[in-house]
Amino acid sequence: MTDQATPPETSADLWAAIDDLWTWLDTDQPVGGKEGMLLRMLKLSEEVGEVAEAVIGATGQNPRKGVTHSWEDVQGELCDVVITALVALRTLTPDARAVFTRHLTRVTERSLGPAS
Repeated sequence: MTDQATPPETSADLWAAIDDLWTWLDTDQPVGGKEGMLLRMLKLSEEVGEVAEAVIGATGQNPRKGVTHSWEDVQGELCDVVITALVALRTLTPDARAVFTRHLTRVTERSLGPAS
């Protein structure tokens, strides 16, 4: 991992960043083994809850609080969900990039038809 965080600009950079985040989390995780893996998966639910909280805040649906978030906040929370999901996938397999690419291809072909 580098001293200065730089945003990934390509798919390879994205996966390198995911590997770096996984390594950082795995190095300092207080609970390991199967329990640690399950806790990593539960982190995804926490992040999805933060998306819900941001949407409620952006739309002012809680009359006691009013508008507390922006749609940019929602975007950030959605990014956190994606990052957390990719790190969770990396936790399950060192081949996360290949697993994700294969699955994305299947979903895309199922939804849009085979590439021409």
